[in-house]
Amino acid sequence: MPRFPFASSCQRDVALLANFGPVVEKGSRDEALLARVCWDKLPRHIAIIMDGNGRWAGARGRPRVAGHRAGVEAVRAAVDTGARLGLGALTLYAFSTENWKRPRMEVDALMRMLKRYLRSELDEIKAQNIRFQTIGRTEVLPESVRREIERAATTTAENRGMVLSVALNYGGRAEIAHACRAAVRRLQKEGLAPDGITEENIEQELYTTGLPELDLLVRTSGEMRISNFLLWQAAYSEIYVTETLWPDFRRTQMLEAVIEFQRRDRRFGGLKLVANAQ
Repeated sequence: MPRFPFASSCQRDVALLANFGPVVEKGSRDEALLARVCWDKLPRHIAIIMDGNGRWAGARGRPRVAGHRAGVEAVRAAVDTGARLGLGALTLYAFSTENWKRPRMEVDALMRMLKRYLRSELDEIKAQNIRFQTIGRTEVLPESVRREIERAATTTAENRGMVLSVALNYGGRAEIAHACRAAVRRLQKEGLAPDGITEENIEQELYTTGLPELDLLVRTSGEMRISNFLLWQAAYSEIYVTETLWPDFRRTQMLEAVIEFQRRDRRFGGLKLVANAQ
């Protein structure tokens, strides 16, 4: 039996594969992984919990901030790979509502790195037809950060490729509470009773409204938890955990996650009919 039972029905998209020609070396592991990707079964939306920066730095006797700096290259690799795969959306967990508890020096450094990333990568994001946005309560971020966010979002607003969402000052529970309040206000404005609220009403008020359903949630560093990230959206997503620390995450690990996703039997709580079942 073949290792990947879907291989016989897998579509090979020459155009999409050609997207990787300039960046993947012949004979490399990435080339071998790309040959195993089933292009008609790609996840529409991947989200990543970018964990392990502190441990990466600690293992090298360096301050935590060094791990965050090293993680920027992993962000570039994930964004580039997602765009070349033709994903509908990629969402990165950059700064949670709980991260404000970290030392002030570390928080300030994270904000500076975010600004530098947006400035240095904006041209590449535009060139790859990526639309940039943030999710979370960004109104409390420093004004200089908000200016860079607004500039990036405005500059890429007309792009029609992958949507890159960066979660900043984000918490999954807070998002659900926000969505519920907004849904109730909308119903009351329409003269309807809050008792009639539905899941669809809430989904329309989530930060991720308009994005494809979350298919794959990736966590780096081997930790087995989702850390208050996309709690509603992850209800039926596949979860993939890699031992790789975020600063070491590259195209190889992204492709491995996609291939593992394609091996999963997704039933969404139901059962698949078996041919000739009695």
